[in-house]
Amino acid sequence: MDETRPLALKTAMGTYGHTRALKEGAVSSPRLSLQFVEVDPITEAFARMVRALEYDVSEMALVTYLLARTYGRPITALPLVLVRSFHHGAVSCNAGSEIKTPKDLEGKRIGIRSYGQTTGVWVRGILQHEYGVDLDTVTWVLTEEEHVPEFRPAARILRHPHRTRNLEQMLVSGEIDAAIGLRAAGNPAMRPLFPDAEATESAWFRQTGIYPVNHVVAIKDSVLAAHPWVALELSTLLQAAKDAYLARLEARGPTTDEDRQRLHQRALLGGDPLPYGLEANRKGVEALIQYAVEQGVIPQRYPLAELFTEGAPSLS
Repeated sequence: MDETRPLALKTAMGTYGHTRALKEGAVSSPRLSLQFVEVDPITEAFARMVRALEYDVSEMALVTYLLARTYGRPITALPLVLVRSFHHGAVSCNAGSEIKTPKDLEGKRIGIRSYGQTTGVWVRGILQHEYGVDLDTVTWVLTEEEHVPEFRPAARILRHPHRTRNLEQMLVSGEIDAAIGLRAAGNPAMRPLFPDAEATESAWFRQTGIYPVNHVVAIKDSVLAAHPWVALELSTLLQAAKDAYLARLEARGPTTDEDRQRLHQRALLGGDPLPYGLEANRKGVEALIQYAVEQGVIPQRYPLAELFTEGAPSLS
């Protein structure tokens, strides 16, 4: 490698307010050149990364990462949370359904993209722990393959044979009783399981202190072995891009739904709506790992020090 030139890394990462400055070049490094590959939706990059190591750096759903590590993929995550949200609002029912409470989901068919989807693990954990839903009674209707193909769910699974039909179509037609990862807003044929999801989510956060984590950043182990400084450099760049976004949001006010979500999260947390670093996210990561173990997604709890590289500082 020519030491006078920045290290070029093929990178797959979504465009968000807090990554835009980095992707557009307003934030840069003389040591590191991220060669962004646009993948839409970004979730398609996750399977490419864990199956073929297609990128040097990739955004990745946390449960996909846990499965990748379980099955020996040579990648390591940074504790930089690119996507996070509360999940009570991610459960929808048919508007005419008899489902009124979470317990009514028992014995029903619930659609979801894949059993290992991170949002699904969060929702199932919340349903089980907060509302006493017996997950073993549910039939899970899957519309997509698992990102990590070796993973075979032990739950009651029905794979939908018609790939052209999406969750919304299946829910409206009555093929499934409820869906996870599908918000009811805008379709009169659907309604949310939790009528005031935002208030329910806020109350749950105040009770548990859990701020859900969805997507982190994963790097090839070969890159980290050859260039151990990359973890810290990438963390610094993403922190700078986030700082630029939050400063702009403070100065100009919200102009998008993403902006408004960040302001709501900031008001709820009383601080940074997008905290980076392991300590700032420990409770959310540990809760998701617990849920994944309980649901048979991963076989055991992993120490966080083994999952996340120490090259990334506890940024705030």
